[in-house]
Amino acid sequence: MDVDTGIDDSLALLYLLASPEAEIVGIAATAGNVAAAQVAVNNLAWLDVCRAPAIEVALGAAEPLAVPLRTTEDTHGPQGIGYAELPAPTRHLSRRSAARMWVETVRERPGEVVGLCTGPLTNLALALRLEPELPRLLRRLVIMGGAFNHPGNTTPTNEWNIHVDPEAAKEVFDAFAAAPADRRPIVCALDITETIEMHPEHLRRLAERAGCPPRDPARESDPEGTRSSAPNPVVRHVEDAVRFYFEFHRRYDQGYLAHMHDPFAAAVALDPSLAILRPATVDVELAGTITRATTVADWSGMWGREPNADIVVATDPAAFFDRLIARVGDFARAVHPLVPQEIS
Repeated sequence: MDVDTGIDDSLALLYLLASPEAEIVGIAATAGNVAAAQVAVNNLAWLDVCRAPAIEVALGAAEPLAVPLRTTEDTHGPQGIGYAELPAPTRHLSRRSAARMWVETVRERPGEVVGLCTGPLTNLALALRLEPELPRLLRRLVIMGGAFNHPGNTTPTNEWNIHVDPEAAKEVFDAFAAAPADRRPIVCALDITETIEMHPEHLRRLAERAGCPPRDPARESDPEGTRSSAPNPVVRHVEDAVRFYFEFHRRYDQGYLAHMHDPFAAAVALDPSLAILRPATVDVELAGTITRATTVADWSGMWGREPNADIVVATDPAAFFDRLIARVGDFARAVHPLVPQEIS
């Protein structure tokens, strides 16, 4: 995982921790939603809360390749996890850099590792500079990023992750032109991820699945900043994080909801059959005055270049949320079983 944790990145991590078929072999902290150092703290803290086994967390680059870092605390909160207040982590960062972890991990396990990038692609671009064969060494790469036939969420044409480091994104897409067809990156862009809408009802179902007492975990009528009363720590922190995201989306007239971009990408990384894919050649605009960082897809071969990505063009959001709620709810209940006095 290469993440800029992040509210929805947090749910992606929980989804993978809750999935028995997943083995997380490393987590790279990338600068994006918040600074890389804070991202690393968030990852370590979530692993503690989830009582996860030892998983390497490596610090990534502090800045994008060619431009100053832009963060988005207005979207994700001052620490990147909304209103959630995770305990200070007891775990420690890896001595390896994130780029070095990428390279050494895929060299040790060629053809086995699936890479999941839910933040800017800075670390992966640096890893590709160290190991140009990485597109052939990975089993598959899944990227949450870009917008094709859809408005951007940062500028009229830009998606956030690509906007933060467009040079890195271009290096990655250019490098994966060398990947075999069955190892092309799967791209989960805003065209689809903005249909993955979490609502308060999803949080209620998640809490119920985790064994929490019946209640309304988030209501649009609640005062901003209301905190969760869930006795389960995983559920409580998720509710506090997602409430911030609900409030952000409402503030921008999108409704009391939250787009779950990153957990959807995590689900696709484990099971690509959740998505309908269409091959295309993807490039990133770097020179445009008002279109810089725009992802462009050549769907019909006009550029005369082979496809370098498989773009998600359709999915079933309800089926995804059923899976998310079942997995994370059961996981939260197993990790933090409630004693009788907590549910009376």
